Amino acid sequence: MNDTNVDTTSERVRATRVLRSWGAVACLLAMSLPCTAQTASPGYPLHPGDKLIIGVYDDPKLLPQEITITPDGSITYPMVGELMAGGKTTAQVRAELEDKLKKFISEPIAIVLVTDVKGNVAYVVGQVNKPGQIVMNPTINVLQAISMSGGTNPYAKLDSIIVIRTGPNGVQRVLPFKYGQVASGKDLQQNVQLESGDVVVVP
Repeated sequence: MNDTNVDTTSERVRATRVLRSWGAVACLLAMSLPCTAQTASPGYPLHPGDKLIIGVYDDPKLLPQEITITPDGSITYPMVGELMAGGKTTAQVRAELEDKLKKFISEPIAIVLVTDVKGNVAYVVGQVNKPGQIVMNPTINVLQAISMSGGTNPYAKLDSIIVIRTGPNGVQRVLPFKYGQVASGKDLQQNVQLESGDVVVVP
């Protein structure tokens, strides 16, 4: 058997192991997680407060366990220690876990699944019927956020709504939102997709 055939066979074995691992975790999730758990879409960037199921296929010492991303964006996992997860996708976290686990396990297959996206939140405050925190999966726009907050009350100044956004350097900026224009189909670029931590202020 030549090297090409050996490589192809090895990849097929690994692919089979991956498929079996996902099947096993799917069964575990079905049995152990509440029906209210929110799963994330592919490419979703992880946030502090999100919950993950992490495990290693075919390793009894590293069975799947639920881990919450800490406020600083990190997680802690046996043998690996602390790993930054905030802002990364599950695929990126899985690749980093496997790379670090190679020191202890031959060809590790890590399993990383999002089970709750409570860390991905925006806030709506002011003259709305249900002010507070909104969980986004993966994102919503300003108009949707206002709707999810029960709509505005009669005292709201609809053309003075703003979105306060904090950048990675801590600097805040204000994005104007004139409800009347957007509702009439004008200047729709104001209806931005919200980012985690955004605050919609309805004066």
